Amino acid sequence: MSLEQKDPAGRCLLPGSLIGDTRAVALTEFAFALPILLTLTAFSLELANYVLTMKRVGDLAVMVTDNATRIGVRSKGLSIHQISEAEINDVLIGAQIQANLPDFQTNGRVVLSSLQRNTDGGQWIAWQRCYGDLDFVSAYGPEGTGAEGTSFEGVGPSTQPIQAPDGNSVMVTEISYRYEPIFPITGARERTISEFAAFSTRENRDLSAPRNTEGVTVAECD
Repeated sequence: MSLEQKDPAGRCLLPGSLIGDTRAVALTEFAFALPILLTLTAFSLELANYVLTMKRVGDLAVMVTDNATRIGVRSKGLSIHQISEAEINDVLIGAQIQANLPDFQTNGRVVLSSLQRNTDGGQWIAWQRCYGDLDFVSAYGPEGTGAEGTSFEGVGPSTQPIQAPDGNSVMVTEISYRYEPIFPITGARERTISEFAAFSTRENRDLSAPRNTEGVTVAECD
């Protein structure tokens, strides 16, 4: 016997038992809402991951700079500290260990500069070392910037640049990291995160070029 019913016009009607059946309504609503919920969840996780990555890059810049201010071996009979290329390399390699960022060597770049006073009383980048494969150069110029004259005013904000005091140096760290989204479906795109930190050295330091008695490979900024 057929359950099919027809109205006077001959159109098929649902059986009366199905008209008031609401057992699948919640499932149907959930099926429509699920894509929206998944998208919102993915967007929230993407945003949280991006903010966390920014914080990690900023913290890394501070740690690298602080480590760089502490290096140096006290010269025999003198109260000044000499630094070596090996110690600088240790600081840069330490950045890789401390980074806690995916593929930092490939996606990141650390630029460590020593800001000092030149013989004219101006600021200059006495030496500069780099680590990482990301295509990024210092925002303040390469090694040797400001070697003569006083036109180079320092690093940081142009309205109030950071300057090295006479007889001391300032360690300047610039870090750039290429952020790759974990959920591209949210519309997030690859972008570069850059952070900066600068601290004065902790001890009296020999301001001549770093020594390389160990014969290590110098981490030059190509």
